[in-house]
Amino acid sequence: MQEQHLFEYAVIRVVPHVEREEFVNVGVILYCARQKFLSTKIFLNEKRIRALCEKLDLDELQEHIGSFERICAGGPDSGSIGELSIAERFRWLTATRSTVLQTSRVHPGLCLDAGETLTRLYKQLVL
Repeated sequence: MQEQHLFEYAVIRVVPHVEREEFVNVGVILYCARQKFLSTKIFLNEKRIRALCEKLDLDELQEHIGSFERICAGGPDSGSIGELSIAERFRWLTATRSTVLQTSRVHPGLCLDAGETLTRLYKQLVL
């Protein structure tokens, strides 16, 4: 029997008008320490986002989302935050913020394969 591993995840969401607290789920970020895994899956559904805010700059939003992907991957393209440990990067990305791009609270779970779990959560919560 394969061993299950603790993982943590948060939903990435676009909140065009912070004061209205309306949002669109656009991605999932998942961290599993035992598997040394930190990754995100993102999909910007322009139609859903435009339903909440026609004037939102999607190019700028995509640029900010790209920073999530770069920081998860680490390495030279990810800036000083990308040099932190995987756990520290996850905590930084999921910290509470009042901006257009936010994450939900962090939720725990158990998995056999972090990559498969990320894909399952992405399909359930974003698509």
